[in-house]
Amino acid sequence: MRPARLALNAFLVLVSLGWLAPLALAVYASLRPYAETSRKGYFSWPDRLTLHYYAQVWDSAELPKYFTNSLIVAVPAVLLTLFLASFVAFCIARLRIRWSLGLLVVFTAGNLLPPQVLVTPLYEMYKKIPVPQFVSESGTLYDSYLGLIAIHVAFQVGFCVFVLSNFMRTLPTEITEAAVVDGAGVWLQYWKVTLPLCRPALAALATLLFTWIYNDFLYALVLISTGDKLPVTSALNNLRGQFFTDYNLLAAGSLLVALPTLIVFFALQRQFVAGLTLGAAKG
Repeated sequence: MRPARLALNAFLVLVSLGWLAPLALAVYASLRPYAETSRKGYFSWPDRLTLHYYAQVWDSAELPKYFTNSLIVAVPAVLLTLFLASFVAFCIARLRIRWSLGLLVVFTAGNLLPPQVLVTPLYEMYKKIPVPQFVSESGTLYDSYLGLIAIHVAFQVGFCVFVLSNFMRTLPTEITEAAVVDGAGVWLQYWKVTLPLCRPALAALATLLFTWIYNDFLYALVLISTGDKLPVTSALNNLRGQFFTDYNLLAAGSLLVALPTLIVFFALQRQFVAGLTLGAAKG
């Protein structure tokens, strides 16, 4: 191994350890009683390790209910985003409509706005959009799952259009031409011919979208006011006391909340890597 290669590997190992250090410290803190940590410090040898905090978090923070709330938002948002983005990407990449490049730029430009800029206009707009009473008890889009799903779809669809349109451009045009000769309309060309060939890209995007939407904290905190509707990331606030915060308990709660995304990542690691590089490799 050459010195340059050895130096690169050493650098990557150090960076990896730097990223893993906070996670390792959180795991270590969650296994120790706070009284012992406050007396001896976080970087000290433990007297005993226990899983008590995990059981306490599961019961006191009502995590099963908030996990359900996160799934109610994340699953429909992912499916709706992929459907709308794939349809727009098909129009841009396969139908060769006029101004397709400009349309792609418009969809992609939405991702350039930071979410913090959109919070105040969204809050005011949501309070003025009426919805049926069964959708939201407030009578408006504010404080409803539908409003939270809508903003996630609107904010994520641009990135998905960009990735899927680049992927669809790499598909052989002869497949679509053969379908046209056989009498397939636009819908059949999209649903029966093009979409099945995009399964790798859709799987990668679904994995990424679920992780991003599940980990959202800002939009849920601003657009949801009822505590029982909050997703699981926002429910961590219930573990913070008014005058005192047990950070070891909070560490256990954070690890339990992060567990689903870690499971998805390790189970679908190839899709994560493909999702990060798909736009560059297929463009």
